Amino acid sequence: MRNYNPPLKPFLSILYEDDALLVLEKPSGLLSVPGRSADHKDSLASRAQSIYPDALTVHRLDMDTSGLIVMARSVEVHKALSTLFQNREVEKTYYARVWGVPENVSGEVNLPLICDWPNRPRQKVDFAEGKPSLTRWEKVSSSENSSLIRLMPVTGRSHQLRVHMQVIGHPILGDPFYAHPDALKGASRLLLHASELKFSHPVSGEALHFTSELPGEFLIE
Repeated sequence: MRNYNPPLKPFLSILYEDDALLVLEKPSGLLSVPGRSADHKDSLASRAQSIYPDALTVHRLDMDTSGLIVMARSVEVHKALSTLFQNREVEKTYYARVWGVPENVSGEVNLPLICDWPNRPRQKVDFAEGKPSLTRWEKVSSSENSSLIRLMPVTGRSHQLRVHMQVIGHPILGDPFYAHPDALKGASRLLLHASELKFSHPVSGEALHFTSELPGEFLIE
């Protein structure tokens, strides 16, 4: 287990709040929800609940992933938002800086995933028992050894984007689970960022669109 040293500043980055929900920006290195051990209690959820005691977790990001997370502020809204995510009515966009330069400008990865139990939390492709997993991607820019990729996951499996990029030969830089040694050394953190969320407000029905600025590490050329 890696040492857990979550960033302390900012304590909580609130992008949007109303009586129904919160939209927060999670930094890389902070858990979405508390872990089991005492030294893994600090998390985005626990920080949010220290200010908003009614905040409820709807979805998560990996500890190493940064970006947007929405939380509900009532049981009813939690149910409504969870349904939106389950029915794929939430549009999610991520950006990643990956190893190498894809030949095509866009594509999709449609490979079923399952937990690699002996090596959990790692995931793996399994055509016999894996759950359907679909990722669409677009190349934004490239340098000599890496590319900035826009990722649009259709499904939301654990580690989906990380495994799909690794399987097609372009692991995400800084990925401690799936990157080969050169790609791992290519960044000081996992270069995966949840940059956009689009969904209908669960109470008013208003179309909501939230964006999170891409951290500077992603834009190196």
